[in-house]
Amino acid sequence: MFEEMFQTQTQNPVWEWIKNIFAWDPASPLTFMNLFFWGFFAVVLLGYSIVYRFNLARTVFLLLVSFFFYFKTSGFFIILLLFTITNDYFLGMGISKAKTQGRKKLFLTISIICNLTLLGYFKYAYFFHESFNQITGNALPFFNHYAQFSNTCFGTEFRVDKLILPVGISFFTFQSISYIVDLYREKVKPVKNILEYGFFVCFFPHLVAGPIVKAHEFLWQINLPYKLTRLDFGMALFWIINGFAKKILADYIALNYIDRIFENPNYYSGVEVIFGIFGYSLQIYADFSGYTDIAIGVALLLGFRLKTNFRSPYKAASTSEFWQRWHISLSSWLKEYLYIPLGGNKKGSVGSYLCISLIALVVILLTGKLWLLFIFAAVAVLLFVLTYFISAFKQALNTNINLLVTMLLGGLWHGSSWMFIIWGGLNGLGLIIHKLWQKIVPFTSPSTSYRILMILFTLTFISFTRIWFRSANLETVGFIFDRIQNHMGWELIWDILWGYRVVLAVMIVGYLIHWIPERFKNVYRTAFAGMPVPAMALTVIFAVFLLYQAMSSEMQPFIYFQF
Repeated sequence: MFEEMFQTQTQNPVWEWIKNIFAWDPASPLTFMNLFFWGFFAVVLLGYSIVYRFNLARTVFLLLVSFFFYFKTSGFFIILLLFTITNDYFLGMGISKAKTQGRKKLFLTISIICNLTLLGYFKYAYFFHESFNQITGNALPFFNHYAQFSNTCFGTEFRVDKLILPVGISFFTFQSISYIVDLYREKVKPVKNILEYGFFVCFFPHLVAGPIVKAHEFLWQINLPYKLTRLDFGMALFWIINGFAKKILADYIALNYIDRIFENPNYYSGVEVIFGIFGYSLQIYADFSGYTDIAIGVALLLGFRLKTNFRSPYKAASTSEFWQRWHISLSSWLKEYLYIPLGGNKKGSVGSYLCISLIALVVILLTGKLWLLFIFAAVAVLLFVLTYFISAFKQALNTNINLLVTMLLGGLWHGSSWMFIIWGGLNGLGLIIHKLWQKIVPFTSPSTSYRILMILFTLTFISFTRIWFRSANLETVGFIFDRIQNHMGWELIWDILWGYRVVLAVMIVGYLIHWIPERFKNVYRTAFAGMPVPAMALTVIFAVFLLYQAMSSEMQPFIYFQF
């Protein structure tokens, strides 16, 4: 009888619908661009309207919906999130209760090792395994221990010979590290309970693709009374619509132009390739900043303020200014928790040279060439001799080594690939060259034309470095430069402009909107936020209608989900 009842229940369409709501579909992760997400968020707001006055109830409610969000995004990888929360909460308690500095350092070290080991396994285990086989000449099969654990304990069917990167692991790991370090530095007080800590780590708007939230910027908000002004509500809606528009623009130019260029550059002229390179700069900005705009808007509706992650980065007139405007949460995290502890721009440290050694090891493993070890050792000896006998060289090396290390590690944060190491190294060199340029030419022209020239130069350099960031391998990079050097195709320029007139027009409009002065942007943002509610509702409905009309049927995953 019970079997018949169960079979009847499973065949019930309502039951199937409920089951699908709570099931994880690896082929369809939950993102801001899914209609399901906005149904989910509507339910969240409904529940939130009941609990928002009570801090503990609010925290528990948002923690539970954040767990649900991450499960719908990453399935049983939620175990890693739970481990990070539990591990760092109790290690944080250890730091706060420790009587001696030595014990505090011990708990801090254990936390950092656990976090980096977890991050390192999922981001680099496959890479180290392949490198080991390449160097030793073996063909040992890769074995994914986490997949085996999940298959055994939870009945999943992960392949044990493949390693899947959990969505958002780089983001929530860095957030958790920030709490432990801030607690050690006494910049924050310990959270009251593990529920508050879990909420800080996995608050769903910023969980899977940022912005990276530092403990001292967020924890103080948890126990504040809920506050959402009329203007805040309007600004939240603006950021959500703005983020949608950016993502749709990014997908349109990617599907209709950029992806084709980088997949098969040999099929295109140098002119088309150059347009694709600048188009990719616009795409990655619109894609990533679009996500964080939506995250900021969603968080604001729930009463929490996330930091701005992008400040019109292509208005930067130097590489230094660019990195103050681009992915600010990562740049500031690397500065606060890596660059300054290594010695900043004042001196090199033991940590600096350990990091350089680690990067050299990664390069050796990437190439599989052990003879590189002797070259790196010879370079190290030469640098030591130069710094010992030439004080000016020592000062210059100490001033710049931490900057280069930070950018190289920033490249490795994106993935274990030659592409990311070269991209990080080029950006590091760009920062160093700009510093040297400031010493040689210690002035800047106040003229508008000079600033425009420097903005275009900076954009060109940043776009040039992204050839390595976007390309699948060094062979593709070679094809791109071959097309630019030997097959420009200037005689086809009018055919190219006409043939791609729509997508190129979209790219031009995208850049022009980006370059609108901030004071004008603030005018129309504030005007929208200050609209009467009926007018705002009609505007939102009209905007959503237009955006869904423009939306591609092949929505692309957000670029930074892969990191």
